[in-house]
Amino acid sequence: MDDVDAIQAQIARNMLTSGDWVTARLDGVPYLEKGPLIYWIIAIFFKLFGLHDWVARIPIALSVMALAWLTAAFGNWAFGRRAGLYAGLCVGSCIGLFLFTRILIPDVMLTFTIALAMWAFLRALDEAEPHPRFWAFVLAASLGTGLLLKSLVALVFPVAGALIYLLVTKQLFVLRTWQRLRPISGFIIALLIAAPWHILATLRNPPYFSFALHGGPGQYHGFLWFYFINEQLLRFLNLRYPRDYDTVPRLWFWLFHFLWLFPWSVYFPAFAKLSYKPVDRAGRARLLALCWTGFILIFFTFSTTQEYYSMPCYPAVALLLGSAMAAGGDWIRRGTRVLCAIVALAAITTFGIFVAVHKLPAPGDISQALGHHPGAYKLSLGHMMDLTFDSFAYLRLPLVLASMAFLLGAAGTFRWLGQRAFLAAALMMLLFFHAARLAMVVFDPFLSSRQLTEALLKCPDGELIQERNYWTFSSVTFYANRDALTLNGRYFNLEYGSYAPGAKDVFIDDNRFKSLWLEPQRFYLVTFQTNLRRFEDLVGRDKLNIVASGGGKVILTNHPLEHSGQQEGMVRWSAASKNPLAKPSVYR
Repeated sequence: MDDVDAIQAQIARNMLTSGDWVTARLDGVPYLEKGPLIYWIIAIFFKLFGLHDWVARIPIALSVMALAWLTAAFGNWAFGRRAGLYAGLCVGSCIGLFLFTRILIPDVMLTFTIALAMWAFLRALDEAEPHPRFWAFVLAASLGTGLLLKSLVALVFPVAGALIYLLVTKQLFVLRTWQRLRPISGFIIALLIAAPWHILATLRNPPYFSFALHGGPGQYHGFLWFYFINEQLLRFLNLRYPRDYDTVPRLWFWLFHFLWLFPWSVYFPAFAKLSYKPVDRAGRARLLALCWTGFILIFFTFSTTQEYYSMPCYPAVALLLGSAMAAGGDWIRRGTRVLCAIVALAAITTFGIFVAVHKLPAPGDISQALGHHPGAYKLSLGHMMDLTFDSFAYLRLPLVLASMAFLLGAAGTFRWLGQRAFLAAALMMLLFFHAARLAMVVFDPFLSSRQLTEALLKCPDGELIQERNYWTFSSVTFYANRDALTLNGRYFNLEYGSYAPGAKDVFIDDNRFKSLWLEPQRFYLVTFQTNLRRFEDLVGRDKLNIVASGGGKVILTNHPLEHSGQQEGMVRWSAASKNPLAKPSVYR
């Protein structure tokens, strides 16, 4: 759970234990970037089921299932049962939704609120709808809830898509349109949902008003400036400070959607055969889906982009896919044949990799076989760049299972067309996702510090120090349930909050570290094994005792834990110094 997973879980726990449900904090430092709803939901589940990592993942898992159901229901209402089933399958079994919900980010929840808002918008306008007022209120409630998840984009995306739709259908200036949408009462509902937290967060994190269009080291303008101007306007303009993110090239951002919506993206050409004339419910739904998708993609064409930013358009694309798949035709049959060829090649490739690596040694954990590309880690999937051929020796079982999944998909799409082929493709993805889950287990020592923390919890009490940005070893603080000093890490996400009045002073430099490390009090340091030489030069080898190592990371302490263990630790220190990615060890 290193990185954002442990961050979200730790913030939720801090809210639960401190009773402050307004200002998110990490190590006593305000974290003002995001809306609070995901923290509130995780904290509620902690209260119900206990403080466990798997509990923190329940809200995201439920949101994925809810999104698949909502898309299916939307498709059923607009196009019929079969198209609704296909739309639900498409959004629930595409690669993008799996990849971007393996981490605890609220985007799938945001996607749900946007999809619900768009469905409510159409139903409120539908002259055959017996309860337009109810759906107008659902629209408003969805917008207000989205504001608590990811701020203004939750409002901009659905409102812009709806306005474009109204303009195209010549309903924008029709009085009847606004009578059915009830914008005044809707605005009040959205305000009642979203405004209280925004007001409280502003009052508790002054100054209240600042309109500066720049930020920098040591500058603090309060919550309102950071949350709206810095996080929304300046991020859009790529002027946000601190710049703790990178951007995907525009062309790749567009082309990656063939991967994110795979295997269903093979049916994209069938969109050209659909009718988008708003003469019936199906035509209106398709036109809205087109406006919805188009605005989001164009919006990010002129903004900074991460791989998962376009997730809110997945349900819209799935609706178009479901409609096209239910209609059938030559393009659907051709797409199925293309899919058959792709997955057959994937089956051959994955099995070939397995054959090539099945006799390769796989000592220790997978971190020893990975490359390292820190420059790519500001992207959501940056760690994928670390994969090497040798690393697949650690993934033999996932490779076999993935080969079987692709083989099943190839056989099903070769043997059948239509619904049976679609179901075979969905089953293929289910097995493939299970293979990916098994691969994530193998990556656990590299992506998480859980195993190191288990060794730390068996040691005497001491103050914790972690090197670099808080995100790097965030699972140590989560699993250990303790705050930490941060060495040379006053940058990126917590930098702005660290200058807030009353923020806890948790950032130290090398000089302060050396002073603390040589004190009689016990300290523990979490760092990368590649940095052992640097700390040896800083405080001396005799002051560095290894507690545990693995996944390319190590926990050190400044005082021996016991005499016999010290000697064992020094032997392992020697090995780690010669090989920074040595076999994982635990001090005993």
